[in-house]
Amino acid sequence: MKKLFFAFVLSSVAIGVHAKDWSAIRFGVDPTYPPFESKDTSGKLTGFEIDIGNEICARLQAKCVWVENDFDGMIPGLKARKFDAILSGMSITPQRASQIAFTNKLWNSSLRLVASKGSKLLPTADSLKGKTVGVQQGTVGETYAKGHWASNGVTVVPYQNQDQVYADLTVGRLDALLIGDVQAQIGFLQTPRGGSYAFAGDRIVDPTSDKGNAIGLRKEDADLREKINQVISDMRKDGTYDRIDKKYFKFDVYGS
Repeated sequence: MKKLFFAFVLSSVAIGVHAKDWSAIRFGVDPTYPPFESKDTSGKLTGFEIDIGNEICARLQAKCVWVENDFDGMIPGLKARKFDAILSGMSITPQRASQIAFTNKLWNSSLRLVASKGSKLLPTADSLKGKTVGVQQGTVGETYAKGHWASNGVTVVPYQNQDQVYADLTVGRLDALLIGDVQAQIGFLQTPRGGSYAFAGDRIVDPTSDKGNAIGLRKEDADLREKINQVISDMRKDGTYDRIDKKYFKFDVYGS
C-alpha cells in the first residue's frame, strides 16, 4: 500500500509539473517590420500582428507578454522556452515545420526585389550578377537569395534586422534588397526614406514559402495551438480580423 501511495504522490507531482498554464502567453517579436510589428515614437509596440496577438490573449483571458528577439533567433528562442509562440511575420516553410508547429494562416505575402527607381534590375541571377543584395537573417528572403543567387555571382548580405537592411540600401552599400511585398510597400516604399526606390521586376514565385504566415509554436504545445486556431477562426467569422486588417491595409492581407 505504501508503494502505491508514493507512486500516486509522485505521479500527481509529475502531472502538476507538466500542467500547462496559459494565463499568460509570451509572444516572441522582432519589432523592425512595420506595418506588422514596430515601435511608435513612445517606444510602444504597434502593428497588425501586435493587435492580433493582443486580441488572442483577450479572448483566452490571458496576459500578453511581448518578448523582443532578433528574427534569426526566433526558433531557437522558442525551443529554449524564452517565449511560448512566435508572432513576427513568420512564413510557413517545410524546413521550419520540421522543427516547430504552426497555427492556421494569419496573412499572406510574396517576395519582391526592391531597388532604386530606374535601375532596370530583375529578380534573377543573371540580372543581379555582380550586385549586392541585402536580406534579413533567418527570413525566407535570405533562404531564397542564397539558394538561387549566391552561387551565381550575386553577393547576398544578411542583416540582423530589417532596419539595418533599409539603412544600407539608402546609403548605397546595397544595390537591392529582397523582402515580402507588404512589408516593403508599407514599411519602406511609402515612407520618406523609400521614396527613391521601387519594386524591381515581378513577384517571386517560391513554392517553399507560399503557404502564408502564421504563429509558430512548440510541437508539444498542441493545446495552445488548438486554442489559438479557434480564436483565429472566430475572429475571421465575427469581423474582428477584417476590422484589424482595415486599420493597416487597403486590401485583404489574408489573401487567397
